Amino acid sequence: MATIDFGGTIEEVITSEEFSLKKANKVLKNEIIAVLGYGVQGPGQALNMRDNGLNVIVGQREGTASWNHALADGFTPGKTLFPLEEAARKGTVIQFLLSDAGQVATWPKIKPCLNKGDALYFSHGFSITYKDQTGIVPPPHVDVILVAPKGSGRTVRSNYLNGSGINSSFAVFQDFTGKAKERAIALGIAIGSGYLFPTTFIKEVYSDLTGERGVLMGCLAGVMEAQYNLLRKKGHTPSEAFNETVEELTQSLIRLVAENGMDWMFSNCSTTAQRGALDWAPRFRDAVVPVFNELYDKVVSGEETRRVLAANSAPDYREKLQKELDAIRNSEMWKAGAAVRGLRPENRKVKNR
Repeated sequence: MATIDFGGTIEEVITSEEFSLKKANKVLKNEIIAVLGYGVQGPGQALNMRDNGLNVIVGQREGTASWNHALADGFTPGKTLFPLEEAARKGTVIQFLLSDAGQVATWPKIKPCLNKGDALYFSHGFSITYKDQTGIVPPPHVDVILVAPKGSGRTVRSNYLNGSGINSSFAVFQDFTGKAKERAIALGIAIGSGYLFPTTFIKEVYSDLTGERGVLMGCLAGVMEAQYNLLRKKGHTPSEAFNETVEELTQSLIRLVAENGMDWMFSNCSTTAQRGALDWAPRFRDAVVPVFNELYDKVVSGEETRRVLAANSAPDYREKLQKELDAIRNSEMWKAGAAVRGLRPENRKVKNR
Protein backbone atom coordinates (compact mmCIF):
# COMPACT_ATOMS: atom_id res chain seq x y z
CA MET A 1 0.00 0.00 0.00
CA ALA A 2 1.02 3.61 -0.54
CA THR A 3 0.91 5.93 2.47
CA ILE A 4 -0.66 9.28 1.59
CA ASP A 5 -1.15 12.42 3.67
CA PHE A 6 -4.73 13.60 3.17
CA GLY A 7 -4.53 17.07 4.70
CA GLY A 8 -2.94 15.86 7.93
CA THR A 9 -4.70 12.48 8.08
CA ILE A 10 -2.54 9.57 6.95
CA GLU A 11 -4.26 6.92 4.85
CA GLU A 12 -3.06 3.84 3.03
CA VAL A 13 -4.29 3.46 -0.54
CA ILE A 14 -3.59 0.98 -3.31
CA THR A 15 -2.69 1.89 -6.88
CA SER A 16 -1.73 -0.20 -9.88
CA GLU A 17 1.89 0.54 -9.01
CA GLU A 18 1.63 -1.48 -5.80
CA PHE A 19 -0.85 -4.04 -7.20
CA SER A 20 -0.43 -4.31 -10.96
CA LEU A 21 -2.96 -5.59 -13.46
CA LYS A 22 -0.55 -8.45 -14.12
CA LYS A 23 -0.74 -9.42 -10.44
CA ALA A 24 -4.52 -9.05 -10.48
CA ASN A 25 -4.76 -11.37 -13.47
CA LYS A 26 -2.58 -13.90 -11.67
CA VAL A 27 -4.82 -13.79 -8.58
CA LEU A 28 -7.97 -14.16 -10.69
CA LYS A 29 -6.71 -16.48 -13.44
CA ASN A 30 -8.76 -19.47 -12.26
CA GLU A 31 -11.88 -17.51 -11.37
CA ILE A 32 -15.12 -17.40 -13.32
CA ILE A 33 -16.54 -13.96 -12.61
CA ALA A 34 -20.34 -13.94 -12.85
CA VAL A 35 -21.73 -10.43 -13.14
CA LEU A 36 -25.34 -10.62 -11.97
CA GLY A 37 -27.26 -7.66 -13.32
CA TYR A 38 -26.47 -5.65 -16.43
CA GLY A 39 -28.09 -2.34 -15.57
CA VAL A 40 -26.07 0.44 -13.94
CA GLN A 41 -22.74 -0.96 -12.67
CA GLY A 42 -22.80 -4.29 -14.52
CA PRO A 43 -21.83 -3.20 -18.04
CA GLY A 44 -18.86 -1.03 -17.08
CA GLN A 45 -17.36 -3.53 -14.67
CA ALA A 46 -18.00 -6.54 -16.92
CA LEU A 47 -16.56 -4.93 -20.06
CA ASN A 48 -13.48 -3.60 -18.26
CA MET A 49 -12.72 -7.00 -16.76
CA ARG A 50 -13.29 -8.70 -20.10
CA ASP A 51 -10.96 -6.23 -21.81
CA ASN A 52 -8.39 -6.98 -19.11
CA GLY A 53 -8.41 -10.66 -20.02
CA LEU A 54 -10.56 -12.15 -17.26
CA ASN A 55 -13.13 -14.92 -17.63
CA VAL A 56 -16.38 -12.96 -17.34
CA ILE A 57 -19.94 -14.20 -17.72
CA VAL A 58 -23.16 -12.24 -17.27
CA GLY A 59 -26.35 -13.26 -15.49
CA GLN A 60 -29.54 -11.44 -16.43
CA ARG A 61 -33.22 -12.18 -16.85
CA GLU A 62 -33.89 -13.25 -20.43
CA GLY A 63 -35.86 -10.94 -22.69
CA THR A 64 -35.20 -7.78 -20.70
CA ALA A 65 -33.63 -4.59 -22.02
CA SER A 66 -30.53 -5.41 -19.95
CA TRP A 67 -30.31 -8.88 -21.54
CA ASN A 68 -30.42 -7.24 -24.97
CA HIS A 69 -27.79 -4.73 -23.83
CA ALA A 70 -25.48 -7.59 -22.88
CA LEU A 71 -26.11 -9.21 -26.28
CA ALA A 72 -25.19 -5.97 -28.02
CA ASP A 73 -21.98 -5.82 -25.96
CA GLY A 74 -20.90 -9.21 -27.28
CA PHE A 75 -21.96 -11.62 -24.55
CA THR A 76 -23.25 -14.86 -26.07
CA PRO A 77 -26.23 -16.85 -24.73
CA GLY A 78 -25.15 -20.25 -23.47
CA LYS A 79 -21.48 -19.26 -23.48
CA THR A 80 -21.01 -15.99 -21.62
CA LEU A 81 -24.63 -14.92 -21.04
CA PHE A 82 -26.99 -16.89 -18.83
CA PRO A 83 -30.11 -16.55 -16.68
CA LEU A 84 -29.29 -15.27 -13.19
CA GLU A 85 -29.28 -18.55 -11.28
CA GLU A 86 -27.30 -20.43 -13.91
CA ALA A 87 -24.64 -17.74 -13.98
CA ALA A 88 -24.47 -17.75 -10.17
CA ARG A 89 -23.93 -21.53 -10.14
CA LYS A 90 -21.17 -21.28 -12.74
CA GLY A 91 -19.31 -18.39 -11.11
CA THR A 92 -16.61 -18.58 -8.47
CA VAL A 93 -16.84 -14.81 -7.97
CA ILE A 94 -20.47 -13.72 -7.93
CA GLN A 95 -20.75 -9.98 -8.48
CA PHE A 96 -24.17 -9.14 -7.08
CA LEU A 97 -24.81 -5.95 -9.07
CA LEU A 98 -28.59 -5.93 -9.27
CA SER A 99 -30.37 -2.93 -7.78
CA ASP A 100 -30.78 -3.01 -4.00
CA ALA A 101 -34.45 -3.94 -4.36
CA GLY A 102 -33.49 -6.48 -7.04
CA GLN A 103 -31.02 -8.10 -4.67
CA VAL A 104 -33.73 -8.50 -2.04
CA ALA A 105 -36.11 -10.06 -4.56
CA THR A 106 -33.61 -12.55 -6.02
CA TRP A 107 -31.54 -13.48 -2.94
CA PRO A 108 -33.61 -16.57 -2.00
CA LYS A 109 -32.77 -18.03 -5.43
CA ILE A 110 -29.15 -16.87 -5.55
CA LYS A 111 -28.08 -17.99 -2.06
CA PRO A 112 -28.39 -21.75 -2.82
CA CYS A 113 -26.17 -21.26 -5.89
CA LEU A 114 -23.15 -20.22 -3.79
CA ASN A 115 -20.53 -22.91 -3.48
CA LYS A 116 -17.91 -23.36 -0.78
CA GLY A 117 -15.02 -20.96 -1.37
CA ASP A 118 -16.91 -18.66 -3.74
CA ALA A 119 -16.61 -14.90 -3.35
CA LEU A 120 -19.83 -12.91 -3.05
CA TYR A 121 -19.04 -9.42 -4.33
CA PHE A 122 -20.99 -6.20 -3.82
CA SER A 123 -20.49 -2.65 -5.05
CA HIS A 124 -22.64 -1.21 -2.27
CA GLY A 125 -22.81 -1.97 1.44
CA PHE A 126 -26.61 -1.64 1.47
CA SER A 127 -27.80 -5.26 1.49
CA ILE A 128 -25.31 -6.48 4.09
CA THR A 129 -25.52 -3.47 6.42
CA TYR A 130 -29.32 -3.39 6.48
CA LYS A 131 -29.72 -7.19 6.63
CA ASP A 132 -32.64 -6.87 9.06
CA GLN A 133 -34.59 -5.25 6.23
CA THR A 134 -33.10 -7.00 3.19
CA GLY A 135 -32.83 -10.52 4.63
CA ILE A 136 -29.46 -10.95 2.89
CA VAL A 137 -27.26 -13.00 5.22
CA PRO A 138 -24.46 -14.80 3.33
CA PRO A 139 -23.66 -18.41 4.18
CA PRO A 140 -20.48 -18.87 6.27
CA HIS A 141 -18.60 -20.83 3.57
CA VAL A 142 -18.01 -17.89 1.15
CA ASP A 143 -15.90 -14.74 1.08
CA VAL A 144 -17.96 -11.54 1.18
CA ILE A 145 -16.20 -8.56 -0.35
CA LEU A 146 -16.91 -5.11 -1.73
CA VAL A 147 -15.48 -2.84 -4.40
CA ALA A 148 -17.47 0.37 -4.72
CA PRO A 149 -16.56 2.69 -7.62
CA LYS A 150 -17.05 6.34 -6.75
CA GLY A 151 -19.11 7.09 -9.81
CA SER A 152 -21.75 5.74 -12.17
CA GLY A 153 -21.26 2.58 -14.18
CA ARG A 154 -21.10 4.70 -17.31
CA THR A 155 -18.13 6.59 -15.82
CA VAL A 156 -16.45 3.34 -14.77
CA ARG A 157 -16.36 2.44 -18.45
CA SER A 158 -15.56 5.86 -19.95
CA ASN A 159 -12.75 6.54 -17.48
CA TYR A 160 -11.26 3.13 -18.22
CA LEU A 161 -11.36 3.79 -21.95
CA ASN A 162 -9.67 7.17 -21.61
CA GLY A 163 -7.02 5.71 -19.31
CA SER A 164 -7.83 7.67 -16.16
CA GLY A 165 -9.67 5.07 -14.08
CA ILE A 166 -12.19 5.78 -11.33
CA ASN A 167 -11.46 5.74 -7.60
CA SER A 168 -13.04 2.91 -5.61
CA SER A 169 -13.32 1.79 -2.01
CA PHE A 170 -12.91 -1.85 -0.98
CA ALA A 171 -13.88 -3.88 2.06
CA VAL A 172 -13.97 -7.41 3.44
CA PHE A 173 -17.01 -8.49 5.44
CA GLN A 174 -16.26 -12.21 5.62
CA ASP A 175 -12.99 -14.02 4.89
CA PHE A 176 -13.63 -17.74 4.54
CA THR A 177 -10.74 -18.60 2.22
CA GLY A 178 -8.07 -16.37 3.78
CA LYS A 179 -7.78 -14.69 0.37
CA ALA A 180 -10.75 -12.34 0.52
CA LYS A 181 -8.72 -9.12 0.70
CA GLU A 182 -6.45 -10.16 -2.17
CA ARG A 183 -9.49 -11.10 -4.25
CA ALA A 184 -11.15 -7.75 -3.54
CA ILE A 185 -8.08 -5.72 -4.45
CA ALA A 186 -7.48 -7.75 -7.62
CA LEU A 187 -11.07 -7.20 -8.72
CA GLY A 188 -10.79 -3.50 -7.93
CA ILE A 189 -7.76 -3.22 -10.19
CA ALA A 190 -9.42 -5.36 -12.88
CA ILE A 191 -12.51 -3.15 -13.11
CA GLY A 192 -10.23 -0.19 -13.79
CA SER A 193 -9.98 1.64 -10.47
CA GLY A 194 -7.70 4.66 -10.40
CA TYR A 195 -6.86 3.87 -6.81
CA LEU A 196 -8.45 1.84 -4.02
CA PHE A 197 -8.98 2.91 -0.42
CA PRO A 198 -10.10 0.68 2.45
CA THR A 199 -13.48 1.01 4.13
CA THR A 200 -16.14 -1.19 5.72
CA PHE A 201 -19.56 -2.18 4.40
CA ILE A 202 -21.18 0.08 7.02
CA LYS A 203 -19.02 3.13 6.32
CA GLU A 204 -19.44 2.69 2.57
CA VAL A 205 -23.22 2.71 2.68
CA TYR A 206 -23.47 5.53 5.22
CA SER A 207 -21.19 7.78 3.16
CA ASP A 208 -22.71 6.71 -0.15
CA LEU A 209 -26.34 7.30 0.80
CA THR A 210 -25.44 10.65 2.38
CA GLY A 211 -23.42 11.70 -0.68
CA GLU A 212 -26.10 10.75 -3.21
CA ARG A 213 -28.82 12.56 -1.32
CA GLY A 214 -26.48 15.43 -0.52
CA VAL A 215 -23.84 17.21 -2.61
CA LEU A 216 -23.62 14.67 -5.44
CA MET A 217 -27.25 14.67 -6.53
CA GLY A 218 -30.08 15.79 -4.23
CA CYS A 219 -28.49 18.93 -2.82
CA LEU A 220 -27.02 19.90 -6.18
CA ALA A 221 -30.35 19.55 -7.96
CA GLY A 222 -32.21 21.46 -5.26
CA VAL A 223 -29.74 24.34 -5.07
CA MET A 224 -29.66 24.69 -8.85
CA GLU A 225 -33.44 24.84 -8.99
CA ALA A 226 -33.60 27.44 -6.22
CA GLN A 227 -31.12 29.77 -7.92
CA TYR A 228 -32.65 29.34 -11.38
CA ASN A 229 -36.14 30.07 -10.07
CA LEU A 230 -34.91 33.16 -8.20
CA LEU A 231 -33.24 34.59 -11.30
CA ARG A 232 -36.33 33.95 -13.42
CA LYS A 233 -38.56 35.56 -10.78
CA LYS A 234 -36.33 38.62 -10.87
CA GLY A 235 -36.76 38.99 -14.62
CA HIS A 236 -33.72 37.22 -16.06
CA THR A 237 -34.19 35.21 -19.25
CA PRO A 238 -34.09 31.37 -19.23
CA SER A 239 -30.80 31.48 -21.13
CA GLU A 240 -29.19 33.83 -18.64
CA ALA A 241 -30.58 32.01 -15.60
CA PHE A 242 -29.45 28.60 -16.86
CA ASN A 243 -26.00 29.73 -17.94
CA GLU A 244 -25.33 31.41 -14.58
CA THR A 245 -26.70 28.41 -12.66
CA VAL A 246 -25.61 25.28 -14.53
CA GLU A 247 -23.69 25.81 -17.74
CA GLU A 248 -20.84 27.82 -16.26
CA LEU A 249 -20.53 25.32 -13.42
CA THR A 250 -20.42 22.20 -15.59
CA GLN A 251 -18.50 23.58 -18.54
CA SER A 252 -15.92 25.71 -16.74
CA LEU A 253 -15.71 25.97 -12.97
CA ILE A 254 -16.08 22.32 -11.94
CA ARG A 255 -13.36 21.42 -14.41
CA LEU A 256 -11.01 23.79 -12.61
CA VAL A 257 -11.95 22.17 -9.29
CA ALA A 258 -11.25 18.73 -10.76
CA GLU A 259 -7.94 19.93 -12.16
CA ASN A 260 -6.42 21.35 -9.00
CA GLY A 261 -8.93 21.99 -6.21
CA MET A 262 -11.36 24.65 -5.02
CA ASP A 263 -8.66 27.22 -4.25
CA TRP A 264 -7.37 26.80 -7.81
CA MET A 265 -10.83 27.48 -9.18
CA PHE A 266 -11.16 30.58 -7.00
CA SER A 267 -7.73 31.84 -8.09
CA ASN A 268 -8.75 31.58 -11.74
CA CYS A 269 -11.87 33.70 -11.33
CA SER A 270 -12.27 37.45 -11.08
CA THR A 271 -11.48 39.17 -7.80
CA THR A 272 -15.14 40.11 -7.52
CA ALA A 273 -16.17 36.46 -7.86
CA GLN A 274 -13.48 35.39 -5.37
CA ARG A 275 -14.61 37.86 -2.73
CA GLY A 276 -18.26 36.97 -3.10
CA ALA A 277 -17.63 33.23 -3.00
CA LEU A 278 -15.37 33.43 0.03
CA ASP A 279 -17.88 35.59 1.90
CA TRP A 280 -20.98 33.55 1.04
CA ALA A 281 -19.61 30.00 1.25
CA PRO A 282 -19.80 29.93 5.08
CA ARG A 283 -23.40 31.17 4.94
CA PHE A 284 -24.44 28.32 2.68
CA ARG A 285 -22.39 25.80 4.70
CA ASP A 286 -24.02 26.80 7.98
CA ALA A 287 -27.50 26.88 6.43
CA VAL A 288 -27.35 23.25 5.30
CA VAL A 289 -25.71 21.74 8.40
CA PRO A 290 -29.09 20.91 10.02
CA VAL A 291 -30.28 19.24 6.81
CA PHE A 292 -27.13 17.11 6.57
CA ASN A 293 -27.40 16.12 10.23
CA GLU A 294 -30.98 14.98 9.68
CA LEU A 295 -30.00 13.15 6.50
CA TYR A 296 -27.13 11.25 8.13
CA ASP A 297 -29.27 10.27 11.11
CA LYS A 298 -31.95 8.88 8.80
CA VAL A 299 -29.34 6.89 6.88
CA VAL A 300 -27.90 5.38 10.08
CA SER A 301 -31.33 4.59 11.55
CA GLY A 302 -32.38 2.69 8.42
CA GLU A 303 -35.27 5.04 7.71
CA GLU A 304 -33.87 5.86 4.27
CA THR A 305 -33.48 2.16 3.55
CA ARG A 306 -37.07 1.39 4.47
CA ARG A 307 -38.36 4.16 2.24
CA VAL A 308 -36.16 3.14 -0.70
CA LEU A 309 -37.05 -0.56 -0.51
CA ALA A 310 -40.75 0.19 -0.20
CA ALA A 311 -40.74 2.53 -3.18
CA ASN A 312 -38.46 0.47 -5.41
CA SER A 313 -40.34 -2.78 -4.74
CA ALA A 314 -43.73 -1.38 -5.74
CA PRO A 315 -45.10 -2.95 -8.93
CA ASP A 316 -45.64 0.47 -10.52
CA TYR A 317 -42.26 1.86 -9.43
CA ARG A 318 -40.88 2.39 -12.92
CA GLU A 319 -44.00 4.18 -14.08
CA LYS A 320 -43.92 6.53 -11.09
CA LEU A 321 -40.19 7.09 -11.52
CA GLN A 322 -40.66 7.99 -15.17
CA LYS A 323 -43.30 10.55 -14.23
CA GLU A 324 -40.89 12.17 -11.76
CA LEU A 325 -38.07 12.22 -14.31
CA ASP A 326 -40.42 13.57 -16.98
CA ALA A 327 -41.41 16.39 -14.64
CA ILE A 328 -37.76 17.40 -14.34
CA ARG A 329 -37.10 17.13 -18.07
CA ASN A 330 -40.22 19.09 -18.95
CA SER A 331 -39.59 21.91 -16.47
CA GLU A 332 -38.60 25.25 -17.94
CA MET A 333 -35.16 25.03 -16.33
CA TRP A 334 -34.17 21.79 -18.02
CA LYS A 335 -35.88 22.64 -21.30
CA ALA A 336 -33.66 25.72 -21.23
CA GLY A 337 -30.75 23.39 -20.50
CA ALA A 338 -31.51 21.27 -23.55
CA ALA A 339 -31.59 24.40 -25.69
CA VAL A 340 -28.32 25.68 -24.22
CA ARG A 341 -26.59 22.34 -24.78
CA GLY A 342 -27.82 22.34 -28.34
CA LEU A 343 -26.07 25.67 -28.89
CA ARG A 344 -22.65 24.36 -27.87
CA PRO A 345 -20.36 24.45 -30.94
CA GLU A 346 -19.79 20.69 -30.82
CA ASN A 347 -23.56 20.08 -30.95
CA ARG A 348 -24.40 22.27 -33.94
CA LYS A 349 -23.13 22.67 -37.43
CA VAL A 350 -21.31 25.96 -37.83
CA LYS A 351 -21.56 27.10 -41.42
CA ASN A 352 -18.47 28.48 -43.05
CA ARG A 353 -19.04 32.03 -44.15
